Amino acid sequence: MKFIEGGICAVKGVRAGGIKPGKMGIAVIQAEGSAAGVFTRNKVIAAPLMLTRERLAKTGRLSGVIVNSGNANAFTGEQGMADARTMASLLARKLGVDEELIGVSSTGVVGRKLDTDWISSHLQEAMDSMGKDAAASMRAARAIMTTDTIPKEIAIEMESGIRIGGIAKGSGMIEPNMGTMLAFIYTDAQIPSKELQSCLTTAVDKSFNMVVVDGDTSCNDMALLTATGSSGISPGIADFQSGLDLVLTELAKMIAVDGEGATKLIESKVTGAATIEDARLVAKSIVRSPLVKSAIFGKDPNWGRIVVAAGYSGANMDQTKISLSFSAGSEVVELVRSGKVLRNDEETLSRLKSIMGNDEVCIITDLGMGHESATAWGCDLTYDYVRINADYTT
Repeated sequence: MKFIEGGICAVKGVRAGGIKPGKMGIAVIQAEGSAAGVFTRNKVIAAPLMLTRERLAKTGRLSGVIVNSGNANAFTGEQGMADARTMASLLARKLGVDEELIGVSSTGVVGRKLDTDWISSHLQEAMDSMGKDAAASMRAARAIMTTDTIPKEIAIEMESGIRIGGIAKGSGMIEPNMGTMLAFIYTDAQIPSKELQSCLTTAVDKSFNMVVVDGDTSCNDMALLTATGSSGISPGIADFQSGLDLVLTELAKMIAVDGEGATKLIESKVTGAATIEDARLVAKSIVRSPLVKSAIFGKDPNWGRIVVAAGYSGANMDQTKISLSFSAGSEVVELVRSGKVLRNDEETLSRLKSIMGNDEVCIITDLGMGHESATAWGCDLTYDYVRINADYTT
């Protein structure tokens, strides 16, 4: 497989566009085919999510998606459901398709009524921006941004000839416990909805569900996967799974590195776990820890915080078996081996501090309990995270 340009519009059968004139934005995507979705596990669920989940369960297909940024349309009651349906109806009429085949998604401030008049009056502008080229995909990716500093998109071509592309948004309120803030993935493979759902769930567990920016779970989290079938190719499911895993993992890493106020990407690799669940618990516990995240921001070689985070993760572990090292590029410093501190002198701590100064820092934790492994991604915790969220609505 290889990376290609074009984002979601690199996929045959996809048209996209979007506008972002200010805090509010609209993205529109047209793609007919079998579809699947993974959604937040937050008990406070946004109206667009409820509507889209209900329609997917009923039809297993999508013809288009409309997304607004700037308002989450969450905790808005019956009015919120009516507004979500209005969004779907507006796009359905523009595309000339059944309203039941339109997915709706929103992101932004929770608890405030959606301005459907603004969406209605600006939708044609978003429709006029639609295209099948790389610029059109980028317009859609930018339209769904909130506190994101960079648009997030990717596309690959598999050896079989099929393509998979995706766009995503997410910067804060991220420990998905589902998927991500928002992600829209497309393929031109011929795959039924049931198989798509299985592949998406598997890929999400390895990628979006392993991202932690701040430990909060949004009420709008949604990952949608649509297969247009336009390539005419029915790939092997294992082959498709590997491609989907790559696309979602790359998007997940983009979200982690773009965490609100972030200056570094943290990769937490856990090996030697007794179960995959234990490996994931420890990997996420480390990138979730405010103390670990703060230490890496400040280049403070206080590595004991990682051991502590592993210890309270809930995973089965024995402190006499744990090993710990840090790396950045080719530079590696080993700190603990089988429960014993190797070196804690100034030279070792200076090397660790140097590694923490890199844009990407990898923490490798071997639990010595078995053969399972997992990787999680996160970012450092900076002063700007507090500033951004203290001023979010003002």
